[in-house]
Amino acid sequence: MRMHSNSIFITGGTSGIGRGLAEAFHRLGNQVIISGRRLDRLQSICAANPGMRHFPLDVRDPAAVREVASRVMVEFPRLNCLFNNAGIQNMIRIDGRLPLDEQAMLDEINTNLLSVLRVAAAFLPHLKKQQNAVLVNVTSGLAYVPIARVPFYCATKAAVHSLTLSLRHQLRDSGIKVIELVPPYVDTELGGPAKKAAASAGPRPMPLDAFITEIMKELAGDADEVAVGDAKKLVGASNLETVMKIFAGMNH
Repeated sequence: MRMHSNSIFITGGTSGIGRGLAEAFHRLGNQVIISGRRLDRLQSICAANPGMRHFPLDVRDPAAVREVASRVMVEFPRLNCLFNNAGIQNMIRIDGRLPLDEQAMLDEINTNLLSVLRVAAAFLPHLKKQQNAVLVNVTSGLAYVPIARVPFYCATKAAVHSLTLSLRHQLRDSGIKVIELVPPYVDTELGGPAKKAAASAGPRPMPLDAFITEIMKELAGDADEVAVGDAKKLVGASNLETVMKIFAGMNH
């Protein structure tokens, strides 16, 4: 994708990968617009990056998505890039030992999967009119090989991977480039303290700065799917034997 002279809207821009991408693209001279639920975070990030703009948004709310999208497109008529990055991750037991956490399950499906459809649908008619239009869906290496302690997160990201393939096919004649961005385990707030405690004996997370540096290099190319670090290995696990071997190592 073109790395400069864009107008970019990023969901989930208040921390982690979303904030890292926003600031990296801002440094390259792009107009960056971030959204998220935490107004104080949005305000402090934009104050630290003059020229960056923000819109409070809960992507679980269909009416709010439509309303914010309309405002963004009016205020930034040259908007040509959309990053579907918002996501949450919960540790949910599905083995019958505990009652199923219905709210946690629904929140992940709503935030990680349904919001991708909502946000894309709200912006696609506009993107089709733009030059150098790009739609980026952020998935995860866990879309390819799951880790059992976060089953709904993995399942939603696998669904977004599948959805992205279909979107790319349906938009093949639209002029919109559809990219799947596949992070590895990155040192962010995603999953909260419980994730870090559970993963303490496993692989070390990739530092956020290192991830952003590497993924920006990958995005500057022409690939439809970009992955760095351990995510490359998971994406490359194309047969069941390989998948199960990696799965066993991740879920010992």
